[in-house]
Amino acid sequence: MVSSQQPYQRLSNLQMELLKLYPYGVSDEEIQDIRKLLADYFAGRIDKEMDQLWQRKGWNDQTIQDWKTEHLRSHSSGQ
Repeated sequence: MVSSQQPYQRLSNLQMELLKLYPYGVSDEEIQDIRKLLADYFAGRIDKEMDQLWQRKGWNDQTIQDWKTEHLRSHSSGQ
């Protein structure tokens, strides 16, 4: 019989921090607030990284316009 259990995986540092909330009574509303805080935090990090990428690559509004008209698909010889 094959075991359906997943191999043991170590918890991340974020998971360990979130586990510290267990002793406290957290309402559903507070859980939603925490989820939103985490989502906003990671969205902000992504925005910052994208801004840095655009700066580093020298991209601008014209780059977007160029991408819109760029044809990246190659035609297969069988068609």
